[in-house]
Amino acid sequence: MGFQTPQYRLAEYLERAVNGKIQLPDFQRGYKWDDERIRQLLVTVLRGHPMGVVMLLNTGNEQIRFKPRPVEGVHLSGGTEPEALLLDGQQRLTSLTQSLTGDGVVDTKDARGEHLRRRYFVHIETALAGEEALDDAVISVPADGVQRTNFGRDVVLDLSTTEKQQSAGYFPLNLLLSAGEGVTWIFGLKVLPGATTDFRSEFHSRVVAPAQSYSIPAIELDKQTSKSAVATVFEKVNTGGLTLNVFELLTATFAGDASYFARTGSDFRLNDDWEKTEEAFRAHPVLRGVENTDFLQAVTVLTTLKRKELDPDRRVAVSAKREDVLKLQLDDYLEWVEPLRAGFLWSAQFLADQHIFDDKSVPYTKQLVPMAALHAVMGNDINLHGVRQRITQWFWCGVLGELYGGAIETRFARDLEQVPAWAAGTSSSVPRTVQDATFVESRLHSLRTRNSAAYKGIHALVIAGATDWMRVQPFDMVQYKDMAVDIHHIFPKQWCIDHGIDADLRDSIVNKTALSAATNRAIGGAAPSSYLRSIEKRAGVGSEALDALVSTSKIDASALRDDDFIWFFSARRDALVALIEAAMGKDVQRDVASGEMLEAPEKFEEVLDDTEVELEG
Repeated sequence: MGFQTPQYRLAEYLERAVNGKIQLPDFQRGYKWDDERIRQLLVTVLRGHPMGVVMLLNTGNEQIRFKPRPVEGVHLSGGTEPEALLLDGQQRLTSLTQSLTGDGVVDTKDARGEHLRRRYFVHIETALAGEEALDDAVISVPADGVQRTNFGRDVVLDLSTTEKQQSAGYFPLNLLLSAGEGVTWIFGLKVLPGATTDFRSEFHSRVVAPAQSYSIPAIELDKQTSKSAVATVFEKVNTGGLTLNVFELLTATFAGDASYFARTGSDFRLNDDWEKTEEAFRAHPVLRGVENTDFLQAVTVLTTLKRKELDPDRRVAVSAKREDVLKLQLDDYLEWVEPLRAGFLWSAQFLADQHIFDDKSVPYTKQLVPMAALHAVMGNDINLHGVRQRITQWFWCGVLGELYGGAIETRFARDLEQVPAWAAGTSSSVPRTVQDATFVESRLHSLRTRNSAAYKGIHALVIAGATDWMRVQPFDMVQYKDMAVDIHHIFPKQWCIDHGIDADLRDSIVNKTALSAATNRAIGGAAPSSYLRSIEKRAGVGSEALDALVSTSKIDASALRDDDFIWFFSARRDALVALIEAAMGKDVQRDVASGEMLEAPEKFEEVLDDTEVELEG
């Protein structure tokens, strides 16, 4: 990547913007500056103060073709190709292009966000009072040039015509860089008889002429700059403070794909295609958290896997890393978009089968990236009994081993390379995700909120075999929503406080379970022995039958009837350990009895979760 650092006069920038020689890459956000910020920028120019650099990318690299669009407010004839794309300086250059060219009307907003159309003027007499007075000299008025008060009934200042502007002494800034029209306007002003100086010449020499020679430094990247370098540079220097993600960059790249245009006669709109994906996902609440960048990572891992398989020397690495996402071609995306849509929809059904029914209950949304990709690779074979069992084991190892919370791109790649053959039984090599997964018994003490993937996963395992105590209905997808199921304390929080139960034990996942809203109301803050009797009466269920219902949530009902928290806690911890071992297909490391708890609560930062509400009374 090479670059130069020239300086161009402001007038040159605006001329190039107006004739389309400078345009925006399609990944740039829309124009968003407000009225006061534009006014202050104009003051900066008139004072001759620096306004920062702009960054340009020279065009002409056919391998990296971004879809261009004009600077907002500029109207170009079709097919106008830019010489350079503006990477940094969009807000400033758009503000100056609209305010200093054409009719000078800028589409902007006020501090409250209300849409405005404004023009800008400089009061000549005030401007000549000195540089410090320029802030007061530059004003913003409505597009028609008339300032009104009293709800539009009273005119305060009328600058709607040249004559009225000259009479009031307000120079229109859209003529600032127009040598001919600007000079004509200025010297159309009348000089009072007996004046010792010609204020017109003074205004031109002190205010207008310096602005016409105002220069802005540029960083010009050469046309060989890579897409990943463009993204990195954009993020480092973008003064708007907005992060550019790979989806936006590829939106511009795909829209500029010449071969697609030649085949179809139109540009490919990635945003429109993503809307189709979102529409397909809408019926599945568990997919609400899937982002467009997740989808592109899935495309990338499949694309790089295919490239590796086609490379006999295996020099290509399977990857979901950002730099490889940026190397995607439109044809890569088109090859995998439909298989991946099907893969994510299959993943939604898989989660439902695991009793995970909504987005707040999904342990790791990011784990759906390799899951959808696995479906794309394995097709319907993924539903075969033995294959499905191993896929389920892989899923739970990832969740309960808490393996998808950090730098996960490498794990995505390993999953796609290692899981299919192992799941199909054609390889005895166990995938790294299954190998790496461990669970320590004391982690049950430190799991306290649904901010942890393992916390959500364990509740899904419990729900899978549980029945509600009041409604006597299983927690399937329909009943889960209908019964307003949520996670609640088993020994109520207030009871635990009153009886001196340690907060780490009280709020642990061991003392929580999924309950319907009706059951939670029946529990309130009462002792377990008391609320069980209340449930028996209200639900019309016998004590033995209720004890059986309670046991479906892996709870020893006898401990509840005796209000024995320690007995209850120990028994339920053992029951949850058994569930975890069955799901992961490996032993849980027992460490509580030894007193040397490897994952004790004090080793974890507690993040409060206010979604778990306990009703008292």
